[in-house]
Amino acid sequence: MSSASADPVAALAALRAEAEARIRSAVGREALQQLKTEYLGRKAGRVTAVLKTLPSLDPEARRVVGQAANDAKAAIERLLEEADAARVALEGGTAGRDLTMPARYAWRGAIHPVTLVIDEICAIFAELGFSRYVGPEAETERNNFTALNFPPEHPALDMHDTFYLGEGKLLRTHTSPLQIRVMETYQPPIRVTMPGMCYRRDAFDASHAPVFSQVEALAVDEGITFVDLKASLSYFARRFFGRETRVRFRPSFFPFTEPSADMEVECRICHGSGCPACKNTGWMEILGSGMVDPNVFVNVGIDPEKYTGWAFGMGPHRMALLRYGIPDIRMLYDADVRLHDQFVDAV
Repeated sequence: MSSASADPVAALAALRAEAEARIRSAVGREALQQLKTEYLGRKAGRVTAVLKTLPSLDPEARRVVGQAANDAKAAIERLLEEADAARVALEGGTAGRDLTMPARYAWRGAIHPVTLVIDEICAIFAELGFSRYVGPEAETERNNFTALNFPPEHPALDMHDTFYLGEGKLLRTHTSPLQIRVMETYQPPIRVTMPGMCYRRDAFDASHAPVFSQVEALAVDEGITFVDLKASLSYFARRFFGRETRVRFRPSFFPFTEPSADMEVECRICHGSGCPACKNTGWMEILGSGMVDPNVFVNVGIDPEKYTGWAFGMGPHRMALLRYGIPDIRMLYDADVRLHDQFVDAV
């Protein structure tokens, strides 16, 4: 028979020391519960087993062993309570919760892909000496139409195309009114990009939206030609999309430019094979451009005999479709964090 079995008090002291060591090293609520059952359980607890032997002892031994057993039980209970309190504090008050559940995703802010495109467009033209200019979205009819050489019967002036605010004001239908503001404020030479939001009564489809952004650019100086326009825009397209980007210019018409041209790039989504975004043509128009009409110079007080210039208006939403392979412009308006989350680390 061991000395521990012969001396119940010594056995209880050893049991108490052992329990203390194991409780201090236990991790988690389940481990502490197992120790409580092992030492203090009503049926098979090790301290409980000692207490069950008391009736067989003589009165003096019963008193001594009973006192030692009760002290050991109280000490172990106190240690378990302290360990559980420490666990709760460490886990931030998560007692009773399933700590194995996946954490909630912490959403991070991201720059919208259209904003990324606008900033990149302006940065590329900044390399060519263009500054950045912004203006009001509520414009006068004069700046939005008349000063830009729109005739009174032009369909763009109709109510079904334009959001009128009354008293000669409207929501600008393009960023071209900023050309008027710049040329009436500054004297040539002028080189400026003008980003902003525009509003039209357009159908909402895969490549059009009634509220959209544009980037306008204007260059005015002596001796500027259409060659300068094509060279500048071709340089931009290859800086933005890559050196091998295919571009083409097609004759067009705008009241405020003459001659005028649309610029297209090979669709970056279908790579020329045809898709809904490019209306199955394999090409996507990214801007309208042209030489500033002399009548516009006259309207803003610039001598058309001395100065020439070019301008363009570009759609950053369409540019975002091409740049990032997004198949439908409506995705850029949905505020779907799954899309925006892809641009968290974009710079």
